[in-house]
Amino acid sequence: MKRRYSNEGNEEAAIDMTPMLDIVFIMLIFFIVTTSFVKEAGIDVNRPSANTAQTVSKGNIMVAVGPAGDVWVDKRRVDVDAVRANIERLRAESPEGAVVIQADQEASAGVVVDVMDQIKMAGVDSISIAAKSKE
Repeated sequence: MKRRYSNEGNEEAAIDMTPMLDIVFIMLIFFIVTTSFVKEAGIDVNRPSANTAQTVSKGNIMVAVGPAGDVWVDKRRVDVDAVRANIERLRAESPEGAVVIQADQEASAGVVVDVMDQIKMAGVDSISIAAKSKE
C-alpha cells in the first residue's frame, strides 16, 4: 500500500542557527575574559621630556602625581599612605601588569619617591615613570 502524506512537496529545508549562536556567544565571552583593561590615573599631568623615552606595552596600573603633590590612583585622589592598599587591590585584578607613574614636571621628587616606595611595598617590581619623547 502506498501512503500519502498531506504536506508532500511543501517541505522546506531549514538551517538550525543554534550552534552558530552558541559559538558566537562563546567567542564573545572569551574575548571579554582575556581583555586587559587599563586603569587610568584620573588627572592629566605635564610629563617631563626625555631623549631615551620608550613605550611600555604592559603598563596596566597608572598612578599620577600632580604638581601640588596630590596622588591619583584609579581616578580617585588618595593619600600617599593609601597608595599601597590601592595598588594591592589593582594587582589582584591584573597580577601581571606593571605600574606606571605619571609625575608632573612640577611635582616634588620627595612625593614621587614616597609613591615609588609604597608601590614597592605592595610587591610590584616593575615600576616605570612616564615621560614624553623629545622628538
